Amino acid sequence: MLNHPLTRAFGIALSFAVAAGAVAAAQTRASRTFDIYVVDVEGGNATLFVAPSGESVLIDSGNGGAAAARDADRIMAAVKDAGLTRIDHLITTHWHGDHFGGLEELARRIPIQQFIDHGPNVQPAAAADDFLQKVYPTLYQKAVHTVAKPGDTIAVAGLNWRIVSAAGATLKTPLSGSGTPNPYCAAYKAQDPDPTENAQSVGSIVTFGRFRVAHIGDLTWNKEFDLMCPTNRVGTVDLFIVSHHGQAISNSPVLVHALHPRVAIMNNGTRKGGQPDAMKVLFSSPGLEDLWQEHFSLLSGQEYTVPGMFIANTVDDQPAAMPIAAQAAPAPGPGAAPPPVHNGAAHWIKVSAQTDGSFTVTNARNGFSKTYAAPAGR
Repeated sequence: MLNHPLTRAFGIALSFAVAAGAVAAAQTRASRTFDIYVVDVEGGNATLFVAPSGESVLIDSGNGGAAAARDADRIMAAVKDAGLTRIDHLITTHWHGDHFGGLEELARRIPIQQFIDHGPNVQPAAAADDFLQKVYPTLYQKAVHTVAKPGDTIAVAGLNWRIVSAAGATLKTPLSGSGTPNPYCAAYKAQDPDPTENAQSVGSIVTFGRFRVAHIGDLTWNKEFDLMCPTNRVGTVDLFIVSHHGQAISNSPVLVHALHPRVAIMNNGTRKGGQPDAMKVLFSSPGLEDLWQEHFSLLSGQEYTVPGMFIANTVDDQPAAMPIAAQAAPAPGPGAAPPPVHNGAAHWIKVSAQTDGSFTVTNARNGFSKTYAAPAGR
């Protein structure tokens, strides 16, 4: 819909008009914090951002197929907790089923004002192509559809929302306060080129007063280098929503260590993400105070995991004992054994941030909360 430059420009202008209307009729909220819900969609992604104005951004919509209704239920539970009656902006980071699969079901349940993506699918697959050709246009025909480009701004009252990657391209002009040489680039070693949709991911840096958060989707290793080297063009953050569910084909030191997050939250599954190589990068990140996980990762075992109070979801069939050693990742393909069952209650990890840069993280499973003080010197 917005592939032509003039059409896209009109769409962006219209999105600002929609945002202005949303501010005028902002959803009623008692909270004065910037709230973030990292929703458990079993190793997919769904992250809900809610500004104090009541405007909302949802990044990704969980899994499709038989899991679509389940994941839509879980997203809607967060929507209800936030007091929302619509989603103002929905970003689909890329066209993999664990990121867009629940979108059609979700759109049946709540109005969505703006749909944002990186453009056409570059990794032909029947499910994605069928969705993009037959379903997606019907979802945004009465809304706004925007194809994101690095450097774009999403208009959300009270937030500075910048797109830093999309469609394989990365930000070239440093954000305010960034642009210094990245010392971690010197030790970087490239991986094989990634031709998949992961490398097309829409990445965001969001600022609320002195609080900053990074959500880079499933952007992979070499594209992280393009974004962060030789200069760090995005700066540092307080919160890092761990890329690619905590898989080691993303989460390079040139990204994670240069972002210098104080807290990281990983939306992983029991047997997806959290592999040792990625966990080593996270745990060795300078200044990291805590890592929170949606699931205990069998792929990291006790060797590389965090204390249970920082883990939001268990498995329904608890083993009598958990070995220290990590399990090997299952071979891909239809013959792989299914992951441990978890179709009961699902719990999010919620962040509530203040403009001074302080924030509180809460594990909805056990009620455990930890507050991180306002950073010094920023």
